[in-house]
Amino acid sequence: MIGVRVIFISLAAMLLAACGDLAYYSQCVTGHLQVMAKARPIIQILQDPQTPPELHERLTLALEIREFASRELLLPDNGSYRSYADLERPFVVWNVVATPEFSVEPLTWCFPVAGCVPYRGYYREERARQFAEGLKAQGYDVHLYGVSAYSTLNWFNDPVLNTFPHGNEAALAALIFHELAHQQVYVKNDASFNEAFAVAVELEGVQRWLESRGEAQRLEAHSHRFVREEELVSLLLEVRERLQQVYALPMDEGRMRRKKQEVFESFRADYQELKASWGGDTTFDGWLSRTLNNAHFASASTYRTLVPAFQNLLAQQGGDLAGFYAQAQVLADLPHEQRQIYLAQLLEPAPSAPYLTVDADPVPSASQF
Repeated sequence: MIGVRVIFISLAAMLLAACGDLAYYSQCVTGHLQVMAKARPIIQILQDPQTPPELHERLTLALEIREFASRELLLPDNGSYRSYADLERPFVVWNVVATPEFSVEPLTWCFPVAGCVPYRGYYREERARQFAEGLKAQGYDVHLYGVSAYSTLNWFNDPVLNTFPHGNEAALAALIFHELAHQQVYVKNDASFNEAFAVAVELEGVQRWLESRGEAQRLEAHSHRFVREEELVSLLLEVRERLQQVYALPMDEGRMRRKKQEVFESFRADYQELKASWGGDTTFDGWLSRTLNNAHFASASTYRTLVPAFQNLLAQQGGDLAGFYAQAQVLADLPHEQRQIYLAQLLEPAPSAPYLTVDADPVPSASQF
């Protein structure tokens, strides 16, 4: 079955891609096949007396999280995250995000299976860096970063990887829940919807997982970290808005570049104030160790802006995940413009957010708007 799917993806790539993109699609297929070739069923690894105790403990926990995901969170019950692969590298892929010099809107790339997304991924870091340097040479702002996991949207049985955050139980659970959420509901060509939905599922899932294990202290620590993440994201979105305002002003490029750098310096000062309010927590200091550009702030918007909309949708369902997934699928089936209208309304406080009716027809009629 895997071979048939790979052939399908390869043929689709040839038909849909320009000749210059064939090498890129080739590395995608080859890279993923290499990942899958390293995968072994977790059960077999746990039964192997040669398995190191530390790996045995990590994979036992991963399998428990995986079972919880389907049993309690109603996420897809399939072969994903029931095998393990050691890639012998820190990340499975490296993503490149890019924006024009005077814009915070990311470039998008379109692929046969995933649709259009605001990043381009590579299985080898050096290829990602070559692509990033090429974009920089064209004048784009570029952000390159490593990725611990990705979802093949149920085309393959995605394995647990050595790149997963095995040292942090909550982070490991969050990652597995997030990637399985992409298999639950996914909209081609709408990365903001997909990522916000997956983050909302991840947050709810981690809370339920830790509560089920009586991990009150870890739940408190996880919640504490998330609050700080939200405060940082809020600041990043504020900076994104400031940059948009600067780029809308009528001024020459030299002055606009100076204004752009002023916004980044202002962010550094604002971050130090935020950090002080955290008692000097250095968790997010990575933001200050880099040369900032538009691409860093474009990514923050993609992943977080719509999360409260999905949290409100879940609240409408009284926390019932089956109903939540059904409602999310109704949204997913809407035309893009209508979906944006509903999501914007769902960003309002829960009592005024719209209730979506799930009919036999998966696409609501115009009378429902």
